[in-house]
Amino acid sequence: MIIERKHTREISIGNVKIGNNNPIAIQSMTNTDTRDVESTVSQINALSKAGCDIIRCAVLDMEAAKALKGIKDKIDIPLVADIHFDYRLAIAAVENGADKIRINPGNIGGKDRIEAVVNECKKRNIPIRVGVNSGSLEKDIIEKYGSVTAEGLVESALDKVKMIEDAGYDNLVISIKSSNVLMCADAYNIVSDKTDYPLHVGITEAGTINAGNIKSSIGLSLILSKGIGDTIRVSLTDDPIEEINSARLILKTLGLRKGGIEVVSCPTCGRTQIDLIGLAKQVENLAKDYTDLDLKLAVMGCVVNGPGEAKEADLGIAGGIGEGLLIKHGEIIKKVLESELLGCLKAELDKLANK
Repeated sequence: MIIERKHTREISIGNVKIGNNNPIAIQSMTNTDTRDVESTVSQINALSKAGCDIIRCAVLDMEAAKALKGIKDKIDIPLVADIHFDYRLAIAAVENGADKIRINPGNIGGKDRIEAVVNECKKRNIPIRVGVNSGSLEKDIIEKYGSVTAEGLVESALDKVKMIEDAGYDNLVISIKSSNVLMCADAYNIVSDKTDYPLHVGITEAGTINAGNIKSSIGLSLILSKGIGDTIRVSLTDDPIEEINSARLILKTLGLRKGGIEVVSCPTCGRTQIDLIGLAKQVENLAKDYTDLDLKLAVMGCVVNGPGEAKEADLGIAGGIGEGLLIKHGEIIKKVLESELLGCLKAELDKLANK
């Protein structure tokens, strides 16, 4: 099945274009102190190497806003400034090189303050991401719908969009976040029918790496499989690198992104005579270094059934009873000692990467 993307208008975030069927961009957010330029730059560059396309930094005060200039000079991916409450921080962030700002017009101040932010963005054609979160939905909307609902989230988001439009600007991205997976998916279904603005999608407060990956995978699959979404973030209570790894795999699994190795492995069973769990984890870590390869790699724990089970993979390994097999499309091409199996696989991947 090929997912047909819904049409949205194209906008530019620095050197990355989103919307209008451009590739879905992967985002993350730094967890460093933005005022610490060195550590923030170091984290951003590591995230970029892992496959992050757009990075967001929290701007808590004026020192952080001014630090964006030094950060921008040392990174290669677009920088988004995350602003709450103080409109002056949004203006300063734009002045110091932010490629996009994320605000909630509802907490940024009155009409004059919103217009001041919009005017600064308009000078440089900087996009504004209008973000609405279920945890901060307005009381009057909650009362209208009786609780936090998908319809209420969409109404709140479009109200905020209108505030920006009324100030004479439409270079916008919309995000609607909820930790309730089904509500979040419903909200994106509704809003995608009401607007052609690009949509940033994700499940907020998804949790730690295990729970967060499950909730994000389910939620993002429900949304992305309907062609909705122009940028994504997998929100995890963990190292932001894990967000990138998960986002890449979700997009690749849905056929929405190419590149990178997809590792598949069999479950353990009574026939397994190798440390399959340890081997699969080693292979998964190894595969992260080959982001330019686009292939499926199988890790099998049985030398009897391994070749057949791995026939749909481009490359595979299987091990047991002290020996290991290197397999291509189900055909055994090399037999080695079990202790040499990982090194043999790396050599084959290096060969493919250097073609």
